[in-house]
Amino acid sequence: VQLQASGGGLVQAGGSLRLSCTASGRIFSSHAMAWFRQVAGKEREFVAGIRWGAGTSRYADSVKGRFTISRDNAKNTVYLQMNSLKPEDTAVYSCAVARRPWSGEYDYWGQGTLVTVSS
Repeated sequence: VQLQASGGGLVQAGGSLRLSCTASGRIFSSHAMAWFRQVAGKEREFVAGIRWGAGTSRYADSVKGRFTISRDNAKNTVYLQMNSLKPEDTAVYSCAVARRPWSGEYDYWGQGTLVTVSS
């Protein structure tokens, strides 16, 4: 499975962005897709994840109520709608696939897309 992320950019605080991640290869209903983010010098942080089949989702506390993860099974694409962005959301965002959802193990990773939020 190869993952291609896009949608990053520069936005002012309070603004919105939508990230997309398209998978080439089969994503099974038992899998999950997730978004992570990383700031240089810091550990990678889980942002949000979604079960491919059931559509159930999980969020980091820092983004609850502001970010929404969704998926389009027909397009093999997962989205991250980011609203009310804050400067502390600035990071490189990457998508990943887990064959065992919520296990903490991710099997496939895409390249990152940079999100910069200006104050």
